[in-house]
Amino acid sequence: MPVFTRFRRPPHTAAGADADADTGLTGTETETAPGAATEPGPEPPPREPAPRPTAPAAGPAPRPFTARVAHWRAWRTRHPVPARVLRRTTTALAAALVLTALLLPNTYIALEPNRFTQIPAEAIVGAAVLLGLPRRPRRVVAVLYGGGLGVLTLLNLLDMGFGEYLGRGFNVVLDWGLLDDARSYVEDSLGGTVATLAALGAVALALLLLVSLALAAVRLGDVLAGHRERAMRGVLAAGTVWITCSILGLHAFGMPLASGRAAYALRAQTERVVDTVRDEAAFAEEARADAFGATPGGQLVPDLRGKDMIFAFIESYGRSAVEDPVMAPGVDRTLDASTKALAAAGYRAKSGWLTSPTYGAGSWLGHSTFVSGLWVDNQQRYRTVTSGEHRTLTGMFGETGAWDTVGIMPGVQKAWPEARFHGLDKVYDAYGLGYEGPKFSWSTMPDQYALEAFQRLEHGRKRDRPLMAEIILTSSHQPWAPIPRMVGWDELGDGSVFDGIEAAGEKSADVIADSHRSREEYGKSIQYSVTCLTQWLERYGTDDTVLVFLGDHQPIARVSGTGASRDVPVSIVAKDPKVLDAIDDWDWTDGLRPAHDAPVWRMSSFRDRFLTAYGSTPHPSEG
Repeated sequence: MPVFTRFRRPPHTAAGADADADTGLTGTETETAPGAATEPGPEPPPREPAPRPTAPAAGPAPRPFTARVAHWRAWRTRHPVPARVLRRTTTALAAALVLTALLLPNTYIALEPNRFTQIPAEAIVGAAVLLGLPRRPRRVVAVLYGGGLGVLTLLNLLDMGFGEYLGRGFNVVLDWGLLDDARSYVEDSLGGTVATLAALGAVALALLLLVSLALAAVRLGDVLAGHRERAMRGVLAAGTVWITCSILGLHAFGMPLASGRAAYALRAQTERVVDTVRDEAAFAEEARADAFGATPGGQLVPDLRGKDMIFAFIESYGRSAVEDPVMAPGVDRTLDASTKALAAAGYRAKSGWLTSPTYGAGSWLGHSTFVSGLWVDNQQRYRTVTSGEHRTLTGMFGETGAWDTVGIMPGVQKAWPEARFHGLDKVYDAYGLGYEGPKFSWSTMPDQYALEAFQRLEHGRKRDRPLMAEIILTSSHQPWAPIPRMVGWDELGDGSVFDGIEAAGEKSADVIADSHRSREEYGKSIQYSVTCLTQWLERYGTDDTVLVFLGDHQPIARVSGTGASRDVPVSIVAKDPKVLDAIDDWDWTDGLRPAHDAPVWRMSSFRDRFLTAYGSTPHPSEG
């Protein structure tokens, strides 16, 4: 009969379990062979106490990517119908996004439904390329294709915006700095918070567009590869249809069925860059040649010696203000009334048209074109001419030694090195005119105050030499709300009188998005600026005061109208009859309102015509 010996086992461990598994014994008993001596076994060694269990980490451990993919595939297997609907919907959205990007025009006027009924050649070519590639290269090419399409879409959207505000497309070489100017304009018009949110939103939307188009292209490439034979037949059929439609000139909904819109847009952007690079050298050469570049100071404008010369720009004062059926009635009444009031004070005026190099914004391009006699229609040209030695109309008055020169620049709120280019001895910026009143949206002060400050600081002072002043008036700057109103000239003080006027005015947010109200308020702002300037002349002008005033550009297309010209009114006002007699051969209209058929010149031609009319002797510089 077998004999069993009992003893207490140490706590069960993994090692003990393995031993039990090996021996086949699972209890606490050890079997001794028959006849064997029964002796106590060796004392088991002391064992380390089992470690205390640690608290589990907060939350479930994140699944690795492969696990998430497996879980998604399992969901598709468990729910085949919803998965199929989701898959097809995703594919349809990807196709719609890519086709929209391929057919998107770059102007608002062309943004119509029939634009998206065409067959884009770029989609057919892209599908053929993706079908010919293995999986990994196919996805790389799809990402590049979608990303490139996203960049082209962003450029089309920028073209739309620039076309509405500046009357031209976006220049990828020159115009990035203007985006910061746009943010500053929104901040001045609608507040810093709105400007910041708008900038962040624009960046977020741009990134979302790039990522979405890249993913959409990858998705479509995978779908094509999954049905390769049918996809190849479809691409061949689509290519045949596109070629047939192109050869036969077939149209649907007023548009040709065969489209190469994306390729055309890419070519246009490339040509714009190439033209910009070429223009830099050509314009630098042009700027070195000057018909009056070597004329001695003593031979410049001798017929105006002893006159106080005022060159004034009225912001956004364009042809539309004088001829548009909404704005013109009020503006024309103001011009006619001002002409009569000036005539009663002994002044006569003649007016014509100049074609500005810019449209909707970019006032500095108009200013520099007018004074330099060069066509300055982009930032690159502006930087070239303002950093060079080309002579300016305003600077030439100072070079004669017969005039003091001064600038009244209420819109300048930072360092302005261009004062040297304009030939100004002294510049009064937004902080130098003593204004303590409220801003009127973008405009730092009302025009009436800026003109009164000019009178107090410069024009009204006794001096040994006459004055040449360049004045930039800003009250008619968009968004044209709130607009100042005239107060008594003796009541202006430090500008605090405008506190209540600004508070009671229209809110820019209520006007800026309403086209009709913008047109109405724009017209009122031009009436205000013209009234300020002509009343200043009536009040403070002398027998020897000569005023030349003009607009710098037309207002934006939402106000001036689609397809509006770039023409702006220009007037010369003086008491001395010899001043206007000198320009009789210009055929300008008598009074402040130019006739519809009055002569139209490029703004760049005014400098040389003016210098010649008042006795300047040409001595060309060859550069």
